[in-house]
Amino acid sequence: MEILTAGLPRLALIGSYLMVLAVLSVFGLHRWQLLVLTRNEKKKHRPARPLPGPLPVVTVQLPIYNEPRVARRLLMAVARLDYPRHLLEIQVLDDSTDHTAALLARLVARLRRRRFQVSHLRRTCRTGFKAGALAAGLEQAQGRFIAIFDADFLPPPGFLRTALPPFAEPGVGMVQARWTHLNRRNSILTRVQATLLDGHFLVEHLARYRSGRFFNFNGTAGIWRRECIDTAGGWQADTLTEDLDLSYRAQLAGWRFVFLPHLVAPAELPAGVQAWKTQQHRWAKGSVETARKLLPRIWHAPLSRPIRWEAIFHLTANGSYLFMVLLCLLIWPTLHLRQHGAAWILALVDLAVLGLATASVFVFYYRAQRRAGQGRAASLLCLPPLLGLGAALAINNSRAVLEALLGRRSPFRRTPKEGRLDTKPGHGRPVRAQGPLPYLEGLMSLYLAATFLDAIRLGVWAWVPFIGLFLWGHVYLTVADLGQALRAWRYVPAR
Repeated sequence: MEILTAGLPRLALIGSYLMVLAVLSVFGLHRWQLLVLTRNEKKKHRPARPLPGPLPVVTVQLPIYNEPRVARRLLMAVARLDYPRHLLEIQVLDDSTDHTAALLARLVARLRRRRFQVSHLRRTCRTGFKAGALAAGLEQAQGRFIAIFDADFLPPPGFLRTALPPFAEPGVGMVQARWTHLNRRNSILTRVQATLLDGHFLVEHLARYRSGRFFNFNGTAGIWRRECIDTAGGWQADTLTEDLDLSYRAQLAGWRFVFLPHLVAPAELPAGVQAWKTQQHRWAKGSVETARKLLPRIWHAPLSRPIRWEAIFHLTANGSYLFMVLLCLLIWPTLHLRQHGAAWILALVDLAVLGLATASVFVFYYRAQRRAGQGRAASLLCLPPLLGLGAALAINNSRAVLEALLGRRSPFRRTPKEGRLDTKPGHGRPVRAQGPLPYLEGLMSLYLAATFLDAIRLGVWAWVPFIGLFLWGHVYLTVADLGQALRAWRYVPAR
């Protein structure tokens, strides 16, 4: 009864804590649901029938912007595609403002001498960023099908012949391949990124595809039916995730998507924390922008309840980062409430959250790692750093969510890549830190350190390992971020 007679500040604190844990538990339940849906046998892989008639003309679009380290590698991989040259059109959509343009011009000229149909398309203005480049290329494209590869990808030779057969069904508008990771073993950071992406493809995509729910094109390593793009309204640049936006508009228009987990496209993961955070900021902000744009349409569309609610969870998932930041801030004061009559109810809530939210994270990504071919030990060892870095990313992604909710526009910032495969990170030009974010992460590290020590002093042992992982993740990001900023400050370009 003591908790019922607590003062207003304590009740407000307990209420806030319970609300945060309740929201995180709902997202945990959603992860459990996705895990169950992956067991759906209805759409397990079976050989697709070949396309009727002769092979179609395919246009391969390669959007590139200031990426000299990986541009050549991409173009040479596309040239090795196992497809008749007279039916293969390659568009190099080059918006570069550095020496990448000259490099690509030489490579395009070389491929033309080898009788490839390849064009080097340059725009005078980078309007619409990647979406604008894809739309401009589409105006000149000859193919009935449009394959897209970002600069850091290496499509295998058999990609087109494997991805095209599902289009034998006229209602299929897009086929998505699974990403694999060229530099997975580079560092703890790249291992965590690989684990997160494996979860996205081998649990989320698999569950949504097998259960008939909406899922999205991932911006690369996929093929579109030209008619699908046109009837859905084409590429639009009013969000930072033009791929997610077009995917939902296409499926709302009645097109079906196919996911091929056995078709893999190797790609390079960001090697530095600033590059990773830039990528995650763009993805998080773009998904919320897409939610603002399309959720009213989804709510009023004639969709079944499972499809509608899954779409809502999918597009709003990044909102959970706001609650993760609040959780990190609320743990310390709630530690002391346990000493003043609230211990029993908070302990029960903690137990529920550990079962619904935390356990779901571990099972979710462990299952994904095993499906990706990782061993049991490697799959388990990657889970603690994943939880720590995932919590530490919350400040970065919360800023993205708030910017999107407030309608603040920002340019499309590409993710810099190093062009190295499973080796130590290169020593190219460092990226300068953006704004006060590393310092906020540093302050959160100090706050969590104090929380960690207090949890040990008070004997709240259930939270000690979690606070320790949160602390490690924030310290890792802060040290790496500030170290990279220091190298950028001291960097002197070679003459």
